[in-house]
Amino acid sequence: MDIWSKNKRSQVMSRILSKNTGIEQRVRRMLSTMGYRYRLHVKGLPGKPDIVLRKYNAVIFVHGCFWHLHSRCRDGTVPKTRTQYWNEKLLKNKKRDAKHIRDLRCQGWNVLRLWECEIEKYPEKIIKKLQKFLG
Repeated sequence: MDIWSKNKRSQVMSRILSKNTGIEQRVRRMLSTMGYRYRLHVKGLPGKPDIVLRKYNAVIFVHGCFWHLHSRCRDGTVPKTRTQYWNEKLLKNKKRDAKHIRDLRCQGWNVLRLWECEIEKYPEKIIKKLQKFLG
């Protein structure tokens, strides 16, 4: 059973952003501080990556643990209500992510996927990961 009414749940869900999220902005600040220039959500690329660094032939996806089923995170689980609906939706997201990453790599792009929980808990590790990725 949901803790909120149907109207309250609808209001909460409608406020969830698909781009320019707080966690995505945090990664962008890290990159800017490190001196990197980037573009956002390039429509011509598979999956419209969150961050594109053309100079480095690199793209970065900043994934929310729930929406992209992060397997190593407690938030990457299917809700206990409406399980079939959420299972189908979240697995579809995961398959689409894999296809976009595969397509980008086939086009010669280097792809990095960052997870919300890691960015929040270990920002220093994320900075090192970005430095290593962009070399």
